[in-house]
Amino acid sequence: MAARLYLDWNATAPLRAEARAAMAAAMDVVGNPSSVHAEGRAAKALMERARGQVLEALGAGGADLVLTSGATEAAALALAGRGMVCAPVEHEAVAAWCAADLAVDAGGRVSVPEPGRATLQLANSETGVIQELPAGLAVSDLTQGFGKIAFAFNWLGVEGGLVSAHKAGGPRGIGALVLRQGVDLAPQLRGGGQESGRRAGTENLIGIAGFGAAAEAAARDLAGGVWEEVAEIRNILESALMAGAEGIISVGSDVARLPNTLNLIAPGWKGETQVMAMDLAGFAVSAGSACSSGKVRVSKVLRAMGFDEERAAQAVRVSIGPGVTREDVLRFAESWTKAYGRARMRLA
Repeated sequence: MAARLYLDWNATAPLRAEARAAMAAAMDVVGNPSSVHAEGRAAKALMERARGQVLEALGAGGADLVLTSGATEAAALALAGRGMVCAPVEHEAVAAWCAADLAVDAGGRVSVPEPGRATLQLANSETGVIQELPAGLAVSDLTQGFGKIAFAFNWLGVEGGLVSAHKAGGPRGIGALVLRQGVDLAPQLRGGGQESGRRAGTENLIGIAGFGAAAEAAARDLAGGVWEEVAEIRNILESALMAGAEGIISVGSDVARLPNTLNLIAPGWKGETQVMAMDLAGFAVSAGSACSSGKVRVSKVLRAMGFDEERAAQAVRVSIGPGVTREDVLRFAESWTKAYGRARMRLA
């Protein structure tokens, strides 16, 4: 029996060996980073090294990095109470804090007339569609692009950016808000003076160490062309599926996408049913954002792109990463195509 194949990297990437090693080493560091004794200073040094690794990977030298429990907390810190506007393609963690008033075209791209009061993601988790960020943008969710596509925070012209470690092969439960130097935001968590007064609470040193190591490794992979190879594998998968099944739609295929993401609409076959069928066949895929999985709802991203409710409910996302091979994706394509054929026969 073939081994299970994980094809849901946009939900969470497998933990990198570098992150695992850094976290194991951090477990032996006793001190609290806020303590002034030798043990505390050692913990502080480890934390600041990791902070520097993340800033370097982001191309954010000289910027401020506020370490948080993840991108969701970073979004709250960056957006709460600011009256921002956004588009309906944003992740729920961002959409919770803004009015979804911005227009989305059929390719999933967003128009931003007033960047200074808007937030816009760099790339979409469901479709992989990459946005062109306007200069002067207030906040951008960089989570899905981080480690997969080349960008530098300092060149984006944005005030703040959200990132999450586990999307780049780091541990879950740690992320950050990167801020242009001089930007001041009201803290959401109050108490101690950690993170320059922007985020109270004893720092998650183990998670932070894993975050730093993962960020450094991700930047090395990106510079080494690893994600160009991933894009080639994704394209092989896309071609095999399009050739093997009549009438399916590849969402966002005519615009810039993340190198690892494929969103397919299979007429007549519900996305949640596709996920279950593939799970039973040994493949992990998703019907949308992981944060909305398990809920019976139609993708608001696809609806915003102009797909009707029926079509939007028939989508599945396949997201791959380094180490997924041509043989892997062709095995998936064969299994998915056969299952779709059976589903169509039942509907005939």
